[in-house]
Amino acid sequence: MYRDTPHRFRARPAARAAGRGENVSVRIRPAVRGLSGLVAVLVAAGLAACGGTPPGSVQPVNTDSAPPDPVDAARTALAAVAALAQDHRFAALYHFAATGGPTRNVVATIAGDGSWRVDIAGGALDGTTDVSIVSNASGVYQCALPSLTNSVASGCVRVAAPGKAVPAAYDPGIERLFWQWLTVFTDRQAALSVSTAQPLPGSTGTCFSIDSINASLPAPVDVGIYCYGADGLLTAARVGFGVLTIAGPPVTPPAKVDLPGPITSGPALGTAEPPPPSSSQLSSQSTPSTPPSGTPVTVAPSN
Repeated sequence: MYRDTPHRFRARPAARAAGRGENVSVRIRPAVRGLSGLVAVLVAAGLAACGGTPPGSVQPVNTDSAPPDPVDAARTALAAVAALAQDHRFAALYHFAATGGPTRNVVATIAGDGSWRVDIAGGALDGTTDVSIVSNASGVYQCALPSLTNSVASGCVRVAAPGKAVPAAYDPGIERLFWQWLTVFTDRQAALSVSTAQPLPGSTGTCFSIDSINASLPAPVDVGIYCYGADGLLTAARVGFGVLTIAGPPVTPPAKVDLPGPITSGPALGTAEPPPPSSSQLSSQSTPSTPPSGTPVTVAPSN
């Protein structure tokens, strides 16, 4: 075995270097570099044998499929998450910041049997009375909820048939964000423009900007931004009348929701501020009445 030293390498004639004691490390590197050329030749030969395009005449790639449409992708993603939301069962606390008004607590419950209930602080009589909107197999009900600041009698009035919307006069609107628009979101034929949006503060998951594509007709939903978790949980929404944000982790819901009070004949509570009492009402409230016993009794002001 040779030990090539600089002295012996220089003394060896060039013609004999290839015959005896050649420096293997010097000769193997050109062979390795030549592999790339050999591979190129083999690939070219294979392409030619299969009818491919030979090197030197590369043609542009022709594809029949257009690049993905981001708008269509957002619409598809919204439909998918809305379908999950239709089957998602939970109970969670939210905060609702009304446009130009105070922040209120909202408790949403979607029960195991599909019935649902949304309790809304200040949801009636211009924010002075708490109400609950409840939907079950018998219909949709508006229920008055007594509170520390308003001792209104608890009672529920049927305001719509099963699955129908609450009439505008009694509708606080917040319950629509949880349930009513899901069937529209899953309808690919609905006149909606959908795109992904920046996350709303406090939200998790994906946010979608939703608008109507027909300015001459009423919007099919409350347009705005809706944010959903991967399981279909609504985590935030910003619409024209305020911003809804989840305030804590959801919990397991009950098997079904119950009405928070007895069913009454009504009337239901409106959303607007109640009108001031008329002069006749004031007069009757201040005039003593005489019961059959003859004992005068003053009628207490009604709440």
